[in-house]
Amino acid sequence: MTKPLCGIDEAGRGPLAGSLVIAGVILDAEVEGLGDSKVLSEKRREALFDVLIDWVRHRIVRFSCEEVDELGISECLRRGLQEIQNHFGDEVEYLYDGNTTFGVPNLTTMVKADAKVPEVSAASILAKVTRDREIIAAAEQYPQYGFERHKGYGTRAHIEAIVVHGRCPIHRKSFRIKTIDEPTLF
Repeated sequence: MTKPLCGIDEAGRGPLAGSLVIAGVILDAEVEGLGDSKVLSEKRREALFDVLIDWVRHRIVRFSCEEVDELGISECLRRGLQEIQNHFGDEVEYLYDGNTTFGVPNLTTMVKADAKVPEVSAASILAKVTRDREIIAAAEQYPQYGFERHKGYGTRAHIEAIVVHGRCPIHRKSFRIKTIDEPTLF
């Protein structure tokens, strides 16, 4: 008897603001329309999220911007992967989208797994929609940053807003912005 597969992916690894979200999913039945969350439309991701939340076994782990600053992104990823394994136990195979296990045993990695493996695609959708909803809610509290447009990533408009308004409480203080945080000679 083969073990069920838990696909794992994260959202929010590189943004300047917001949390890191890691999701693990076990599919007990086929879900139509899965794919890499970055390729799917927002409307399609939202519809799939509602189906997945109600019908699949999943675990979503979230690390706040303060935790990312305190622990570092790699340690947050390691802890999140471990928490998902602790939740589902030893009778499951684990596949993580990427090329490193962050020192977590019993974890297989695959680059672009979110586009190739349905369980990882589902995890990608859960992680991205969870994070997007959170950052869009923050946009209401901090409208001057335009979070609803760039989701906290380091776009030109976002960096320009930081120059004008400074950082807000959901910005990652440990993430340096070269054009702001590093002095120049001129």
